[in-house]
Amino acid sequence: MTASAFSSPAPARAAGDSIVIEARNLTLALGRPPARTEILRGIDLIVHAGDSVALLGPSGSGKSSLMAVLSGMERPTGGSVHVAGLDFDRLNEDQLAVARRGRIGIILQAFHLLPTMTALENVAVPLELAGRPDAFATAEAELEAVGLGHRLTHYPAQLSGGEQQRVAIARALAPRPPLLFADEPTGNLDGTTGAAIMDLLFRRHADTGATLFVITHDPNLADRCDRVISLADGRIVRDGRAA
Repeated sequence: MTASAFSSPAPARAAGDSIVIEARNLTLALGRPPARTEILRGIDLIVHAGDSVALLGPSGSGKSSLMAVLSGMERPTGGSVHVAGLDFDRLNEDQLAVARRGRIGIILQAFHLLPTMTALENVAVPLELAGRPDAFATAEAELEAVGLGHRLTHYPAQLSGGEQQRVAIARALAPRPPLLFADEPTGNLDGTTGAAIMDLLFRRHADTGATLFVITHDPNLADRCDRVISLADGRIVRDGRAA
């Protein structure tokens, strides 16, 4: 089946369902001719609130680039992006940074914890910077929810890889964003620890109601999601509800 067969977005949902992501004819290119590289090639995508969506594809297919555009970390070359009720095309870089705060949580393969801060501080400080008066109480509750209530005062170097990713999940979910991106969240973990982290991530997705968008190359992980989107050469080549 050709890529053009997927030009209309997503399987239909019941009328009134909230749309959290709407992308139309998204393109992304880097460089200038003749060395210009086309990374995204006309992506049309709608994601409904509360869904779990897997973005599946080999390395170089454009998965992380699409996440970067949808999360406002990268500007598309063309097309339009509406996320969590905002038109990203109308926002400058500072406005995009503010827009992400509280609306979008991001979990990456590398944990990106601040090494000089405890687990509690890593979760609480972003909340403090956002003006939350209950930052530390919220952070403690979120760390309890991911099974780290006994590790609040430990620094990243004192935590295992799985524990560091749990802190990263707590940090991403503490503001209760409506949209959570996870880019290869188990890539730095062994199989057993990775499976436990994904169990946790899906459990917290169910608990909080956040839309979960998982970037992966693992079809077994993708099958756990409500919907699987396959990307190849910057195009959507499959998009459907999981069986």
